[in-house]
Order: sequence, then structure tokens, then C-alpha cells
Amino acid sequence: MTELRAPDFADVLAARLRIAPYLAPTPAYRYAGLDRLCGATVWVKHENHQPVGAFKIRGGINLVSQLSDDERRRGVVTASTGNHGQSIAYAARLFGVSATVCAPLAANPVKVQAIRDLGADVVLEGEDFEAARGAAERIAVERGSRYIHSGDEPLLIAGVATYTLELFEAHPEIDVVIVPIGGGSGAAGACIVQQTVKPDASVIGVQSAQAPAAYRSWKERTTVTAPIASLAEGLQTGAPFALPQRILREMLADFITVSDDDLLHATAAMILHTRNLVEPAGAAALAGAIALRERLEGRTVGIVCSGGNIGPAQLAQVVDMVQREHAVPAAV
Repeated sequence: MTELRAPDFADVLAARLRIAPYLAPTPAYRYAGLDRLCGATVWVKHENHQPVGAFKIRGGINLVSQLSDDERRRGVVTASTGNHGQSIAYAARLFGVSATVCAPLAANPVKVQAIRDLGADVVLEGEDFEAARGAAERIAVERGSRYIHSGDEPLLIAGVATYTLELFEAHPEIDVVIVPIGGGSGAAGACIVQQTVKPDASVIGVQSAQAPAAYRSWKERTTVTAPIASLAEGLQTGAPFALPQRILREMLADFITVSDDDLLHATAAMILHTRNLVEPAGAAALAGAIALRERLEGRTVGIVCSGGNIGPAQLAQVVDMVQREHAVPAAV
């Protein structure tokens, strides 16, 4: 099998031009409470403000806009735990392409309904993302459709890289960018931009310790599969993606894992301090910044809020945790 060509900075610039008619740049805001928690100057890149509530829409538009006429006629099929599926569904509707999204049986119902509302067919199959991906590959072959891998797609990586380009253009003083990692497309794109725009800065990835396949594969520099037990569906990848891994092994400065409890605490902190709804995967960068507080002290940090599509059950967990940890004793 021919090795995919990794996108370069020119591809990111081309992606920005394709995306610009459909998406405005997202804001980056600073919050005093997050500065205090992290011991640093923190800028939050709000990808949760995208039309589908997540960064992946950038890649979806960049890829679907480049399909051939034949591919558009045959339609597209992909697998997703939610946000990637929304991005493909949104872009498919934008360009008049039929789309099918395969998701696990227990997928976030907020995201599943959003995919349906965008006009895509949803197939729920399997207990986790890997099972849903197998279903998508099978359906694509049966129908002769264009299969869209959620990570091994240069156009997806180039598209999502545009948020890091916006971040450095708005705040060139940033010297560390912290990015959530599930499959790794966002982090790979961030590295491509950082290497060209600010070589003396660094990109750090964060994944759940309860779904560590990408982390272990990067650390051990080989393909490692791992069980998926994380509550953060955006980080639920049981096997690494080849193209993002190749880029990350060459360019990523560091990679850490955090616990699901850390993710819940970071989700609560993001909601309380930024007044934005944030999903646990979208709070992973903050969880990483808090874990790295001593190392980041005095630095200027960009953290990527990758998504805000929190489900009711997750939100209830966060609210319950905040109420328990900040309960005021009853008056005697």
C-alpha cells in the first residue's frame, strides 16, 4: 500500500482559502480563573464555537470540497464517535453529497441526533469506535462509496491545522500549544503549523489514560492497540492512525495522559470559568495544562477547546461532582 503524503504548510494555506467562504475564524479568549489554575497566561481557542460545536468541521469542508464528480455521485461513508461524523455530514450537505456515518451503539445521543439533523444516514453498530469503523469500511465497499478515514486523510489534517494558524496569527507570543488527541489529526495539524510559523514554540498532546492507544504508539514508536474505557468519546481511539502518528513522531514535543477524573474536573473548570458548555475531550487540553502547571509557570499557553458537544449524562456527572466538592455545610 502506498504511504500517504503528509500535508505541509502550503496545504494548510490552501485549506484556509477553501474553508474561508464557509467558516469564520474562531475566537481565542483569556480567562483569569484559568490563568490561576495553570500558573500561566492562557489563551483558549474556542473551536466549540464552530457550527457543529467542534474543530473537525474544518477538515470536513476541506476534504468534501475536493471530491471528484464521481466521488460526489457515489456518496461518502465514515465512522465516528460524533464530532467527525458531524463535520462530514455538514460538509456533505453543503456540497450536495449523500453521507452515511457509522457510530458505536452507545454513541453520544446529542452528536448522533445532530448528524441525523444534518441529513446524513446513521448506522449504529458495535460497542466501540473500532467496531463502527469496521462497519463503515464494509458499507463503503458494498456501495462503492468514498470511504473517509477519520485520521489517515491529508485533507482532513490540513483543514484542522487552520485553527493553529489562526491562534498564532492572533497571539504570536504563544510558546506552547496544548491539544487533545484521539486519533491525532488536530495535533498533527498543529505541529505542521508550529514548525513553520513558530519553530521555537512547542506542541503538547493530551489523551485519556483510559484510552491510551495513540499515546503508547507515540511513546513506543510502534503500533499499539489498547482497550477503550474513557468517558470522553472524542478521545476513544483503540488503535493509532498511521498518518497522524508519523507526523507526531517527527514533530510533537511531548505527549501526556490524564485520568477521566482529571477530564471531569477540567470540564467543570471550563464551564465555570469560561461560561461555555464543553465536552470532556474538549477540556483535555486544560487538564493537561493543569497537570503541567510547574513546567508552564510564567509561559504563554494556547489550549484548544476542541468541542462543546457534551451529552446529558456527562453534564449530569460534572454537575454532581461540582455540587459534591463545593457543597456548603448546612447552618447549625
